[in-house]
Amino acid sequence: MIEITALTKSYGTTTVLDGIDLVVEEGQIAAVVGPSGAGKSTLARCINLLERPTSGAIAVNGQDLTRLSRRDLREARRQIGTVFQSANLLRRLTAAQNVALPMRHAGLPEQEVRRRVGDLLERVGMVHRANHYPSQLSGGQRQRIGIARGLALQPAVLLSDEATSGLDPESTRAILDLLTELRDDLGVTILVITHEMDVVRSIADLVAQLDHGRIVEQGTVADVVRRSDSALSRALLPMPPVPVDDDLRAWSVRYEAAAVSPVWLAQAGRELDTDIAVLAALVEAAGDSRVGRLTLGLDPRLDDRRVVEVLGRHGVVAEPVEGAVLRAVPAGSGVGAA
Repeated sequence: MIEITALTKSYGTTTVLDGIDLVVEEGQIAAVVGPSGAGKSTLARCINLLERPTSGAIAVNGQDLTRLSRRDLREARRQIGTVFQSANLLRRLTAAQNVALPMRHAGLPEQEVRRRVGDLLERVGMVHRANHYPSQLSGGQRQRIGIARGLALQPAVLLSDEATSGLDPESTRAILDLLTELRDDLGVTILVITHEMDVVRSIADLVAQLDHGRIVEQGTVADVVRRSDSALSRALLPMPPVPVDDDLRAWSVRYEAAAVSPVWLAQAGRELDTDIAVLAALVEAAGDSRVGRLTLGLDPRLDDRRVVEVLGRHGVVAEPVEGAVLRAVPAGSGVGAA
């Protein structure tokens, strides 16, 4: 597990990280998100002690890395593998030689190195590219080799610093599936640094938003989406814009309960004695539950308090979109009504 406590990193008078507290349990995938300059990459470098924190503690599997001597730290770093945005492979080494590099630096016997390289290349699906150089590999293939190299010393923790940035959707999906497989099969704890919300929704158990060096919101993905209408919540589960007219009143709805019935809209429509137009909706799995956001169109003559009360009984939070009404749904348009 990773336990970060009151972590601060300053360069002269500039504070880049300011009192970071974050816990990632063993076998979890956590994502740290935030705009450019928020301190995400500095956090990653502090976790693997490529950068020394100004203050605070970073513990991996109960061992505070900030208190170790230089020699002990070299040994402890073996618990942490890192995958960088561009894979950072040495261009004059083959894929197999890149994967072997950390093991050779650590002084492992050559027979053990060869065995592990073969196992790792097989795990990431790159045995057939073992003797290829980085220039002969696609971006996704280079990242697979980077992941294999990150696992070379059998770490307990894997840091992924923007590892899918710049990849096409198919390669991104393959890398995310691979990271999830590593978590499930090997029990590796994974910390993903990313600006891509699709990545967070796809694989993360936890999410933390970093802004100006501070964590401003964190929690499980499902909890963050359900408990608030924050900027992070909306980014994790965005809604498309809906055209405006003068027939139906717009309502913004968010799943709040962990379990919402799949037929709640039909039930709510019967209770309100009205049709409910679904103008936009996004409902996804998050862990063992579902999260959702919808834009509904309701008869503007309905009492607001009654709407809030009825919809609330079904485990959702409903708010009228002030000043907005939605156009009626044309027959056969494919937009649902209950």
